[in-house]
Amino acid sequence: MPGPNQIAEVLADLDPKHGLWIAGRATGAAQTFPVQDPASLATIAEVADGGAIEARAAVAAATAAFPDWAAAAPRTRAEVLRRTYDLMIAATDDLTALIVAENGKSQADARAEVAYAAEFFRWYGEEAVRSDGDYAIAPASGTRTLVTHRPVGVAALVTPWNFPAAMATRKIAPALAAGCTVVLKPAAETPLTALAIVRILQQAGTPDGVVNLVPTTDAAAVANAWLEDPRVRAVSFTGSTGVGRHLLHQAADRVLNTSMELGGNAPFVVTADAAIGAAVAGALVAKFRGGGQACTAANRFYVHADVAAEFVGKLGAAVQSLVVGHGADPSSQVGPLISECAVTTIRGLVDKAVLEGARIAAQATAPNGGHFFPPTLLTGVRPGASILSEEIFGPVAPVVEWTDETDLIAQVNDTEFGLAAYVYAGRLQDAIRLAEQIEAGMVGINRGIVSDPAAPFGGFKQSGIGREGAREGIHEFQETQYFSVDLG
Repeated sequence: MPGPNQIAEVLADLDPKHGLWIAGRATGAAQTFPVQDPASLATIAEVADGGAIEARAAVAAATAAFPDWAAAAPRTRAEVLRRTYDLMIAATDDLTALIVAENGKSQADARAEVAYAAEFFRWYGEEAVRSDGDYAIAPASGTRTLVTHRPVGVAALVTPWNFPAAMATRKIAPALAAGCTVVLKPAAETPLTALAIVRILQQAGTPDGVVNLVPTTDAAAVANAWLEDPRVRAVSFTGSTGVGRHLLHQAADRVLNTSMELGGNAPFVVTADAAIGAAVAGALVAKFRGGGQACTAANRFYVHADVAAEFVGKLGAAVQSLVVGHGADPSSQVGPLISECAVTTIRGLVDKAVLEGARIAAQATAPNGGHFFPPTLLTGVRPGASILSEEIFGPVAPVVEWTDETDLIAQVNDTEFGLAAYVYAGRLQDAIRLAEQIEAGMVGINRGIVSDPAAPFGGFKQSGIGREGAREGIHEFQETQYFSVDLG
């Protein structure tokens, strides 16, 4: 169980007041900002608050480091990434404690995130030595065509608070594997985990300037400095669709390489012949892991009318038994939301749903104090209800009954988002047939998790551009180049 002594020791090593990491050195700033524990509301650290000046200094460091890192042997980069994986696994307890303290996740969720986050370094350590290309005879001229890939250059990475470890490593690892150098802006709510990971990268042998970190409360100033800097050649962002649209407008002015992982509104479909016990277990993971604060979280539950009563009964019992509390308590299963604003937003969504005819069928008990909201199951939700069009980003599960498959698919796809979806069906053929009709980049079939470092993560429509993870992830940080060779 992570306690105050462990957190104090970890923070002493990190020295967050000197939390700017530029050119391999920890530096301070004119001001600091507090990082709050969302469960206890206590300030756990003061972190250096960077701005445009520090952002440009980070780009200068990354630019200076780029030629040598890009020219390094793929095996050299691979071994750095593999050592980073090993060091992250060794530091699991400390990283778990940091995530619990600044994000509020339960210990189980935080520990699982550390394992997932570390795996990106192992995966891209393996991919770094497998850069693909092509060789062909041109059909018309008989010349030879050689196709290769080269690193795009300095990459600006902007990450959210909900997965403070995994969202950073999912970008850093492929960028480094491709030969890019990076500047990273973590969320102001959760900068400590990112700082710990950057320190681990240094311990693993990452050269100075290859990875640079700028914590800030002025995200616009830092992002603008990077997007306007001609030395930055790529931007990778994970966050809301609204902010993503704004960054895309800015990136268009400089024709930057862009990768955007944006919002979601994931449907969770249960057919009449689904294994209800398995569907309920999957729903608990897909909806309530991390308090539902994930872009892949199940957002709308479409349950066939023939099994709706059974599903609601079993899920309701499970929801009521969820233990909500501070993540430092190992018995806690669901932690707080990230802020009081988030609590207010979720409460407003539930109140409006009830006014529109929904019923609170089950609710867990949440402690007083902190940014807690009780996991909640809503039934009687009508198609077209306003809560179905919102990315809830909290522990609320609205259930809609369905009978007609054509109408179901129309409802499922009636959203501007298309990131993730979940389908539970008795016959695999039916599950795949339904999945193929859903407009989503990822579909969990009879399972409540879709994320995997070895799989391409990303969505359709306004859920983003590009893919993270898998082979596709490294291509986001590469340019394709070909040589037309006359052998005559």
